[in-house]
Amino acid sequence: MTRSKTFPIFLAFLAMGFGDVVGPLVSLVKDSFEVSNFVASLMTTSGFIMFGVLSIPLGVFQDKKGKKYILSMGLLIALLGLIIPILFGMYGPKAVIEPGSHTKLYALFVSIFMLGAGATTLQVAGNPIMRDVSADGQYSSNLSLGQAIKAVGSSLGFLVPPAVAIWFGLDWTILFPMFAVIILITIVWVSSLNIQEKISIGNKPATLASSFKLLGNPFVFLMVFGIFLYVGAEVSMSAQIPILMARVYGISDFGLWLAWGLFFLPIFLGRLAGAILLRKFKAGKFLIFSVFLSALGMVMLFFGSQAVAFTGIVLIGLGFANIFPLIFSITVDAMPERTNELSGLMITAIVGGALIPPITGAVADINVQLGFLVPAACIFYIVILAIKYVKS
Repeated sequence: MTRSKTFPIFLAFLAMGFGDVVGPLVSLVKDSFEVSNFVASLMTTSGFIMFGVLSIPLGVFQDKKGKKYILSMGLLIALLGLIIPILFGMYGPKAVIEPGSHTKLYALFVSIFMLGAGATTLQVAGNPIMRDVSADGQYSSNLSLGQAIKAVGSSLGFLVPPAVAIWFGLDWTILFPMFAVIILITIVWVSSLNIQEKISIGNKPATLASSFKLLGNPFVFLMVFGIFLYVGAEVSMSAQIPILMARVYGISDFGLWLAWGLFFLPIFLGRLAGAILLRKFKAGKFLIFSVFLSALGMVMLFFGSQAVAFTGIVLIGLGFANIFPLIFSITVDAMPERTNELSGLMITAIVGGALIPPITGAVADINVQLGFLVPAACIFYIVILAIKYVKS
């Protein structure tokens, strides 16, 4: 029975990954609407900003209404966000976007804003509700598998547009109806679930004050900061690897595809492997292994050899794969009575994906390879965190 309840939650994780469509949308919007890099890049800001604004209030609201309610709400917000561009004629056929079409561009910004809000809501509810539908001892494993499925949703934004253009003569806006149908199916399936949410009797209700007060706990603060730095490091890597391909190794035509194959594919495969291995290994030890693998890969980027650097990128992807679900599950398992507040805090920390990459980019403007020192410093912090605070 527990397994049947995890399936729709895994599908919600797939929908959660749709929020990452803002990455590939930057170049697609720039080309379709003929706008500047700056305007197109605001797509990322409009999506990521919601993690910083909504997560903690949602964690408090979730404590009152329940995780299933918040999960369903997130799916509905994302669905409405996907319907907006469809109503404005953006649903797949080519030549539906005229360069300079400000109305459609504004509609797209509203859509991404709502998709970001939906993804934030899904993260706040989805990560802890996985604990409620998982068998004893399988939370970390199922959370890693959920993050692997989320990576599939994230990858669709990279893989679907060129495929439908070649095979069906459609453009990238086909993503909106495709995502909408998947989310609609998920809403129906999740609504049919009867989930016994784990609560601690006698605890005071969560508030904004109680959420921020948790940051006074050194363990919580350092783990939340670890999420902040990890997400910043991952987004920095995804942005800088294609630039490394072009500027250092002269690979431009297939740089984006190669970057996906070397970095995002290992993340996906690493999460699948983590889902299996975490049924046998303790989460703390696996976190230490993951961060050391990431650190080794970071070091290999500075050897100057293309083969060594590419191998390093693969190792970084494999190491990065399970850091987020491990930090999240270890923190929640340490204080299960504060699940909703912790979820809000840690999902807020995803805003690191908006704040760390500009620092990385500024350093990379001096020297591309030097820019990788920023995500390397983030990972070095998590190495220390894993060794010092993870005892399991």
